[in-house]
Amino acid sequence: MKAFRLDELEAERAANDGAYLQFLRERNMSVGLYALDAGVQDPQQPHSQDEVYFVVSGRASITVGMETTQVARGSVVYVPAGVAHKFHHISEDLRVLVVFSPLRAEERPRGSLGDGQGRTRGRGPPPGHLPP
Repeated sequence: MKAFRLDELEAERAANDGAYLQFLRERNMSVGLYALDAGVQDPQQPHSQDEVYFVVSGRASITVGMETTQVARGSVVYVPAGVAHKFHHISEDLRVLVVFSPLRAEERPRGSLGDGQGRTRGRGPPPGHLPP
């Protein structure tokens, strides 16, 4: 079993000075913590994987394709692969668990992962989470 504490993941993400911390990577999926502070721009580009967001805290809007909705703690949003999407109008610091599936070929595990616990410490953002 692999178990994680959100407060520890947030501390690790902040210590690595990045918006995204991938903390679990398995054969068919990866999971990370994405952070966007109030008022910032979301630099995402479409991804080659399906994606699910679970909002842990904060408030914002998200546009997926041509649809926009408000999100807050407890919201779950599915984003199909290849569809443009961005968080915007971030009114409270946003913390989101992100599940990607499947892994891109170059992200599939080969041998040991990260620290041996499925964590990929200090990793930068997944593909598509880079500024344009």
